[in-house]
Amino acid sequence: MTLFDKPRNEQPVSAVGNEWLRVSTARGNGVVPFYRSMDERDAANVSRIVILLHGRLRDADAYLLSAQNALAAAQTDPANTLLLVPQFLAIADIGAHGLAADTLHWEWTSWMGGDDAVGPAPISSFDVLDAFIEQFADRARYPALRDVVIAGHSGGAQVAHRYAIVGAGCNAPNVHCRYVIANPSSYVYFDSMRPDAQGVLHPADTEKCPAVDDWKYGIHKAPRYAERAQFETLEQRYAAADVIYLLGQKDCDPRHDALDISCAATAQGPHRLARGRSYFAYLKARHPALAHQCREVPDVGHNGAAMLGSHEGVRALFGVERATHVLSPSTAGATD
Repeated sequence: MTLFDKPRNEQPVSAVGNEWLRVSTARGNGVVPFYRSMDERDAANVSRIVILLHGRLRDADAYLLSAQNALAAAQTDPANTLLLVPQFLAIADIGAHGLAADTLHWEWTSWMGGDDAVGPAPISSFDVLDAFIEQFADRARYPALRDVVIAGHSGGAQVAHRYAIVGAGCNAPNVHCRYVIANPSSYVYFDSMRPDAQGVLHPADTEKCPAVDDWKYGIHKAPRYAERAQFETLEQRYAAADVIYLLGQKDCDPRHDALDISCAATAQGPHRLARGRSYFAYLKARHPALAHQCREVPDVGHNGAAMLGSHEGVRALFGVERATHVLSPSTAGATD
């Protein structure tokens, strides 16, 4: 098999972020590349930070472009918003780009569930988000800061969703945190109930699918970062958080090449749109006062650029109610 016979997510990335953040933990240290939309010297007026998480292709450069296009569509002063796009690299990326030995890297998609890096130290993708929040969600550094948004599409949405449940999050005084979760393949269920073809909840068939309740689909066998998690408490915290789900109304292909078709994922529904609708209904049934919102994006499938640049995406990311130049589904930028 040649390089180009492999799935797209198992090929080295074409570009690596041009800045680096050091992540220091009790288990070791490493650096992660990222992109940002403005230099530090231009950030005095930043009131909103958007941390955008790429999908399975690890194409952080495309996600930066998508975020910049969405920000332009928001018709707000770009000097008030700092865009940050971390990049979770794979083993193949290190050699392909001659990166330093202290560059964090994961198995192809293990970062989506918060697993530890395979090198140079066992640091979770959630540890990386903790480090970004600690570094940037700082009113001493950005005195005007009011809002932090952690957002992702596809695989990045899986990270944002799971981090919203188990992550340390943003605890800076007088800073509001929002999570924007767009078109993930799967969600974390807090018990064994799963939707049938009509969306009605029933106990999952654990004989047919023994791993249906295991992380990253359920709360059993959580990764090292969350191994001591008290999920009853975390569920209540999650239900009270500011969370917006974005679902593309055309993201309904049960044979999409990037769709998780494991039995545990399929137990959540046949495709992403159905899975998102069912999960939101599941949470509303468990939490009548649920603080979350679910917004569907018409005429858009599994396309990150179009999702983020839609009316619904711009509203969720930048807090604007109207965007006068919303992007079309053909706009360049992130896809998976």
